[in-house]
Amino acid sequence: MDYTTIINAIFHYGSILLAIMAVLVFAVTIIVEVIKGLFPKVPTNFVAVIVSLIITALAMLILCAVMDITVMWYYAVGAVVLGLFVGYAAMFGFDKFKAAWEKLKALKQ
Repeated sequence: MDYTTIINAIFHYGSILLAIMAVLVFAVTIIVEVIKGLFPKVPTNFVAVIVSLIITALAMLILCAVMDITVMWYYAVGAVVLGLFVGYAAMFGFDKFKAAWEKLKALKQ
């Protein structure tokens, strides 16, 4: 196997992972916003981390079931690590996007 094949595989699977992460961040952001509306006294960052870990673990289990893959222990570890990344992006990504959107609205006026 040459280096070009390895690099192409890294970019291929990396782009798939980023797309999955974007979908997970979007789902977690929506769920956290709904929970924040229902329970305003619950700390949002804590909810974002818990929801992201649950959603990412469920996504891993669904992917393994659909693709008929045996679940290994390191898949669960990877799901937890990815869940922490998703939680971080969901916590800070939405707030930054909202602030940028407000600045854009202010520029139009």
